Amino acid sequence: MNLIILAWSYLKSRPLTTVLNVVLLALGTGVITLLILFGNQLEEKITANAKGVDLVVGAKGSPMQLILCSVFHIDFPTGNINLKEAERIARHPLVKKAIPMALGDSYRGFRIVGTRRDYAELYAAELAEGKWWEQHLEVAIGATVARQLGLKLGDEFVSAHGLAEDGHDHEAHHYKVVGIVKPGGTVLDNLILTNVQSIWLAHDLEVGPAGNAAPSNLVPGHLAGDSSREVTSLLVQYRNPLAVIQLPRFINQQSSMQAAAPAYETARLFSILGVGADVLRGFALVLILVSGLSIFLVLYNSMKERRYDLAIMRSMGAGRGKLFTAVVLEGTFLTALGTVSGLALGHAVVWIFAATVPQAAASGIQGGVWYVAETWVLGGSLVLGVICSLVPALQAYKTDIHTVLAGN
Repeated sequence: MNLIILAWSYLKSRPLTTVLNVVLLALGTGVITLLILFGNQLEEKITANAKGVDLVVGAKGSPMQLILCSVFHIDFPTGNINLKEAERIARHPLVKKAIPMALGDSYRGFRIVGTRRDYAELYAAELAEGKWWEQHLEVAIGATVARQLGLKLGDEFVSAHGLAEDGHDHEAHHYKVVGIVKPGGTVLDNLILTNVQSIWLAHDLEVGPAGNAAPSNLVPGHLAGDSSREVTSLLVQYRNPLAVIQLPRFINQQSSMQAAAPAYETARLFSILGVGADVLRGFALVLILVSGLSIFLVLYNSMKERRYDLAIMRSMGAGRGKLFTAVVLEGTFLTALGTVSGLALGHAVVWIFAATVPQAAASGIQGGVWYVAETWVLGGSLVLGVICSLVPALQAYKTDIHTVLAGN
């Protein structure tokens, strides 16, 4: 007697009940799968994009907005800071490195970042084609920018103010693509990189060499101490652990700027997002528990209907252990079908979301990844199926041939 075929035959004999249990369990498992995929990939992207940045210095305002804008490039700047004052921070003894960021413009929704080559080095970026910018208005574009906009080496374009695609164009100055960055799975994939002076030129601000004067320690080739020029923010690396305590306090209390730590702000962001995720996770667990209870009731009630069949099987030589195993297999098959369907549903939703929503594709969200937590979900669901089928299986085990066949 093939127990697998027997268990599967019992499931097929009740198609509506089987489908309903599978759908219920699939919905709960699918929601948990979505949370795992989105949560893990979001955390990985945030960790990768904030790597190497200990502190962000910018204009007074929301610290969270400053981090979202300067590190993740998904928000608007809090304002600009004076270049002379920014240079003073860069020269501070507790600062190992300060990278300037000049923001405000974009091209077809992709942000243009005026910075130094050090910024690309934070992410160990390499070029797929061309070279890094050397002259003003030369740009190196991220892999996603090149793919979605169809830009190639030698192409020219004009920037627009802000992040909207219909922003005011700076038509007097054309950027030229001289390099394309290899895909790295970081925020660089979605950026257009150039030097700080290019941003100033696009806004009709004069730029020139430092000449015999001291050059700026933030903007190479520009005059140091130029209080008429501004940048958006600074990405700072600490020189030693003492800077963690002293530098943010110094900036916040003794300058017109603010300091925000990516580690603290991202932890706060996760705590905010975690509330909604916990609610969804709780809802999904309720669905799974309800599904487990439904499986238990279906198997338990079916034992009354199948008492005669079980007795016949016993009289034909099937041992108690085989009947017990057959019922356990039935419950396990149900949960396995529901769980696998839910996992497939979760991955399919993420895949469709990434394929249809440009922002999701730009952020690198994928539906084809597998996490260890999903294995635990699958294993836990199978254990749930076994637990739900234990009592009905014991009923089958205790089937009394003589009592059932005698009609008692």
